[in-house]
Amino acid sequence: MKIEYDEDTCIGMFQCVAEWDEFTKDESKGKAVLEDSEEVEDGVFVREVPEDAELDAKFAARTCPVDAITIYDDDGEQLIP
Repeated sequence: MKIEYDEDTCIGMFQCVAEWDEFTKDESKGKAVLEDSEEVEDGVFVREVPEDAELDAKFAARTCPVDAITIYDDDGEQLIP
């Protein structure tokens, strides 16, 4: 499973931070940070989700009020949102 985070869409509500500890706050930018991710295009970050963290990652995506977080299965199919 992969998670994609669009920093430009993020409005800094930090609900994802409360759901998964791989999201942290960047108070100076007012945005969340997806730890250990790779920037694949300007402002879009991607990383693999460990199997034991899949539920937390899904909760993080579901709680984002602006859908800045997308979850994909191993075949590349979008699961959330």
